[in-house]
Amino acid sequence: MATNTIAPRAFAVWWKDLHRWGVKSFQFSQWRWPPPAIKKLATALERRFEIVDKTSFELRPEHFLSLRFTGEVEPRDLHGKSEFKGSLFFAHAGDIIYSKIDVRNGAIGIVPAAVPVATVTSEFPVYRIKKDVALPEYIQLVFRTEHFRRIINGMVSGASGRKRVQPNDLENVEIPLPPLVEQKAIVERWRKAQNEIAAARERVTEQVARIQSSFLARLGLKPPAIEQQPKAFAVWWKDIFALSARATFLSVSNVHLNLGKYTLLRGRDCLTEIRHGCSAPPSPKPTGLEILKISAITRGVFVPTEKKYTFDNVRVRTEFDLRKGDVLLCRTNGTLAYVGMSALVQEDMANLIYPDKVIRVRVKENILPEYLWQVLQSHPIRAQIEAAARTAVGNYAIGTEDIWNLQIPVPPLAVQKQIMDRVASGREEVALEREAADRITREINAEIEALILGTKKLSEG
Repeated sequence: MATNTIAPRAFAVWWKDLHRWGVKSFQFSQWRWPPPAIKKLATALERRFEIVDKTSFELRPEHFLSLRFTGEVEPRDLHGKSEFKGSLFFAHAGDIIYSKIDVRNGAIGIVPAAVPVATVTSEFPVYRIKKDVALPEYIQLVFRTEHFRRIINGMVSGASGRKRVQPNDLENVEIPLPPLVEQKAIVERWRKAQNEIAAARERVTEQVARIQSSFLARLGLKPPAIEQQPKAFAVWWKDIFALSARATFLSVSNVHLNLGKYTLLRGRDCLTEIRHGCSAPPSPKPTGLEILKISAITRGVFVPTEKKYTFDNVRVRTEFDLRKGDVLLCRTNGTLAYVGMSALVQEDMANLIYPDKVIRVRVKENILPEYLWQVLQSHPIRAQIEAAARTAVGNYAIGTEDIWNLQIPVPPLAVQKQIMDRVASGREEVALEREAADRITREINAEIEALILGTKKLSEG
């Protein structure tokens, strides 16, 4: 039975207990539950092996799932793929599935009730939950605790970068399995917490929408009447764009752009430089130069702390430097909404460059960098970007010509400044709301972690 002790700086083990050549493989339990509540995962899980007979079972897109690091299980975009090599296995609604590679990052989830039958590869073991022992949602919460992830990281095996957690190892991990009534109470608290987090995030979303609506109104534009693409729609042949239903819908839904107050300029008329980023590899050791991660851009604001070390080089320092007023765009991503997402560099960034998945844009004197940053996130420009985005190997991408050809409403500089003064005020409110939402998320996650660890009881409030 596991003991409730913190791992010391140094410890000794018998040779017979040496399972892997790594200190991390010896994880000391931090569960604070009474010993009878600590049991092996196999107590609550039963492995499901149901091989899909491809000759008799018709595989359809709805049978395939994506498992996110957040634990969400959702339909998978097959990008037109219709043939599948290798064995597939059935998973049913209520089953738990996990990724052998990414379970340490939180990739474990419950097949939703909306998906009665799904199929997965051998990289995603499937388990039926013994419902007289554990609740699926409770097991999922255990898997997401920091302590459990540390245990998982201590048992990974395989080549560097592709380390897998094997089912037998997972099943032998000891976790707290209190009575069902206590599990249910913890799950209910988690559900209530998710509502609190969602409400905080919704306030941020609503404030951002108000900023965008006000921004468009000052340009004499209106938000689109229909933002979601309908299942069917009709257009003239001349309006078909890139032989794509999605691109065509975005293109024709953007006709109101011509009705605004101000002149439309092409990107080439208001931009002086568009440059793809650097493909410099990361450095395993600290150096004098760092390179942004793509996550520094995709939130729509510049997050310079999202970076990693790269090999120092005078040429890349010069060619891929970041100055005050640079606007960065995400060039490629598996999520279309992130492609073309922009961020404004607020000050010169010494010892920092940008990666090849990011595009740096510099402006002419007729447009303010901050105005360009904002207008790139407005619906009329987002529609152009998404319509122009091409897809290959599951990723969407835009190129230099797409940006040169953007149609951008450009008011006089004085008007741009007035507009952006109002936007800046709204963004300050958004920042406060986002900070509050992040704080709520941290506090709630810490509370749920403590409840699972057993360091806090529900009766403590």
